[in-house]
Amino acid sequence: MSALDGQIALVTGSTRGIGAAIAAEFARRGAAVAVHGRDRAAADSVAAAIIRDGGTAMAATGNVTDFGQVESVRRQIEDAWGPVGILVANAGGSFTPPAPLEQIPEDGWRATVDGNLLATFLTLKSFLPGMKERRRGTIITIGSAAGRRADPRSPSLRGGQGGHRAADAGCRRPGGPVRIRANCITPETILTEGNQDRIPAGLQHRSPTRTPSNGSATPHDVATAAAFLASDEAAWITGVVIDVAGGAVLV
Repeated sequence: MSALDGQIALVTGSTRGIGAAIAAEFARRGAAVAVHGRDRAAADSVAAAIIRDGGTAMAATGNVTDFGQVESVRRQIEDAWGPVGILVANAGGSFTPPAPLEQIPEDGWRATVDGNLLATFLTLKSFLPGMKERRRGTIITIGSAAGRRADPRSPSLRGGQGGHRAADAGCRRPGGPVRIRANCITPETILTEGNQDRIPAGLQHRSPTRTPSNGSATPHDVATAAAFLASDEAAWITGVVIDVAGGAVLV
């Protein structure tokens, strides 16, 4: 048996980059994976690639900053396969260019907060009640090393850590144990397709900060960390933030 055989997983924001790598890795390890995004064609394409490689996948589309659409995503998966046992709240990013706080436009700030913290909150709000009823589940939020390290040019970056704290608190239920685990992964600069386009080729394998590894990670590095946290091998790991950062974030 593979590590995630029989599991149903949703990875939000999985039509590219880190999310797509996590979806593919989960499927490779035996999970049935819902590939999520707002672009149906992109979600279909990633799901089709997983199926060609022998995995089980479906596309589920919706805007995770709209609770009604998040609920629709949940129903799409439940109608096709059943309830989600592994939730990866990955959707997010930076929606305004890096700048000192006073130079960030209000609409850029709101877009970044909504696209990260609100999206994570609404995703948990939709999927956590069912996990509580079933008394089991695994939640992984994806944050950013920028949220763990003071940076005057990125004060609005990712809400995964805040979502993680909400998930961890929400998993605690009076009146008996509930086997729901919640952890957060905080990557440093990852060589996603977008970063490969933005970062000069000569700098792509150099870390933007001084790290013991002195290099940049790939989406697969984050995906394998997520697969471990989703597996029974991590059954006693919950409530923690794990840096995939080559030693850049040590707190």
